[in-house]
Amino acid sequence: MADLYKRFGGGLGTLFVALVAVWLTGMVLAPNIMMIDYALKPNLPPAEIGGPRDVYSLDNILYLANEGVHRAIFFKTIWASALVAFVTFLVCYPLAYWLAQNATQNQTAIVLLALTIPFWINEVLRTLAWYILLAFRGPLNALLLSLGIIDEPVRWYGDGGVLAGMTYAYILFMLFPVYNAIESLEKSQIEAARDLGASVWRTHWRVVIPHAKAGIATGCVFTFMLAAGSYVAPALLGAPGSRWFTEIIYNWFFEGGDWNRGAAYALVLLVLCLTVVLVTLRIARVSLTEVAK
Repeated sequence: MADLYKRFGGGLGTLFVALVAVWLTGMVLAPNIMMIDYALKPNLPPAEIGGPRDVYSLDNILYLANEGVHRAIFFKTIWASALVAFVTFLVCYPLAYWLAQNATQNQTAIVLLALTIPFWINEVLRTLAWYILLAFRGPLNALLLSLGIIDEPVRWYGDGGVLAGMTYAYILFMLFPVYNAIESLEKSQIEAARDLGASVWRTHWRVVIPHAKAGIATGCVFTFMLAAGSYVAPALLGAPGSRWFTEIIYNWFFEGGDWNRGAAYALVLLVLCLTVVLVTLRIARVSLTEVAK
């Protein structure tokens, strides 16, 4: 705060602080307060709002605890989101290491541009591209049939399709933090580990990954939160047996017309996601300050 006022002066610094405060209040604090208010109140007809039945309770949250199907989908969404983060890390880590330590400046620019260009269009269109790719008569099945790998077309929609679509959708949120962390690692440290007889696996496990743990944690946090709150990929690439918790929330709001129960479900998802993130950072011994960097 002091640096902000020192750099921009009292007037401009105060303006920046005020704009940030307005944005946080209007876009973060107010919606979440309204969500909590909706979640703790019953869904009543307009005539009964403000009446004796319009009181705060945990009924909407307890409904989720007692609804076996919804509870199962909720926990499945949590572990599946963690799986998305893990798979995205496995995909991004070798690429991030190569870009940070081995690629030339031109190679880095070309690869990053190639990865970024598809994100110039919105997520719906990118997910629809995966929908076409994984279709029963789509390019993937046609290729596998022509190579003789499969004898008949496969229905790729479901958990596998959602995992592939989300990994692609959030790859940059993992790649950039890991790349930035590994880029700051001196090549001499890697060379020293090799000179001392460390294998490639041990060098990465004992040198590279500990150095890049803040970037890895940041990428995992971003990817996990985005996956847990995703709606487009599960809705387009999922199957009846691979429903996502956000689809349940959507149904409560826009099909069931019960905003209170939908808000309760959303609140539970938010609280558990924040808990998982904080526990993960604690286990990785990474502070929120390091993630914010």
